[in-house]
Formats: sequence, C-alpha cells, structure tokens
Amino acid sequence: MKKGIIILVSLLLSVTAFSQHIGIKNNLVYDATLTPNLGLEIGLGKKSTLDLNVGYNPFTFSDHKKFKHWLVQPEYRYWFCEKFNGTFFGVHAHGGEFSVAGKHLPFGIFPNLEGYRYEGYFYGGGISIGHQWILSKRWNFEASIGVGYARIEYDKYPCPNCGPKIESSHYNYWGPTKATVSFIYLIH
Repeated sequence: MKKGIIILVSLLLSVTAFSQHIGIKNNLVYDATLTPNLGLEIGLGKKSTLDLNVGYNPFTFSDHKKFKHWLVQPEYRYWFCEKFNGTFFGVHAHGGEFSVAGKHLPFGIFPNLEGYRYEGYFYGGGISIGHQWILSKRWNFEASIGVGYARIEYDKYPCPNCGPKIESSHYNYWGPTKATVSFIYLIH
C-alpha cells in the first residue's frame, strides 16, 4: 500500500512538473454522501486536461447501515474554448470496491439492501459533459454529468455483519456514472 502511494505521488509530481496548469478540487456531491474525496486536474495542452478523482468512505452508520467504498475515476477532457474555462467533453473510466448494507441506492441498484449486505468491486467507463466558471485568478467552479457502463461483481450476505455467503453474481449497469459540483483551486 505504501509503495503504491509513493509511486502514485511520484508519477503525479513528474507529470505536474511539465504542465502549465494544475487544479486541486473537491466534489460537493461526494461530500453529500459523506465520502471524503480529492481531485487533481492537469493541463495537457491548450484544449485538453487529465482529471483524476478519488473517493474513500470507511464509515459504518447506525443500525449497521454502511456505504463503505473506494473509487478512482480518471477522465480525459477536451475543452471547446480553453482548458479550465467553459464547456468540456470527457471520456472517463472508473473502478473500485464496496461493502454496502441498509442504504437505499439510486437507479435500482441492489434493491434488497434492508436485509442483505453486498460486497464486491466494479469497473467501467463513460462519457461526460461539463462546464467550469472562473471565479477569480485561483478559483473555479465546475459542474458535470456523465453516463456510461459499470460491471459490478458482488457477493451477497444475509445480514449487515454476519452469515455465510448466499451467492456470487454480477450486474451490468447502464446509466449515470458521474456527477460533480466542485470548487477548484488552480496552481499556475
């Protein structure tokens, strides 16, 4: 784990040394789900950026409700005006792991969460569109939405904390895969 973090930080520092703009961001939509998150957007060219968002939720709530997960979502963005300003089109990938019980998830994913726990992983990708507004020299505001696919592989258990595995299965999800409302601090 430590080795992976050191490699990731080294890679990001080497890439950022050659880029003209870097944005550090926080997604308020993830914050609303109590998921600590951090994003990094790096300028690649006059009209392109690479956006990398990560989120990690380690919390168990009252009555054994949980929405534990981690996710990584890199995205290549093409900007219609200039990077970090105006409308962009993106292509993203995503992946992560989860342990969910007792929570209502949107779009009909795992409708029986009241009496079961689901653990597994997911991966996939999609497309997005968004817009950034310049607030000041160092601050931007962003909103985006994305749709796509996620392959969800999971194990089902009879209760939030106990019991033998009932089944292993998968779910092919098509629908919204990304939503951001973010404040961005720009480093020039």
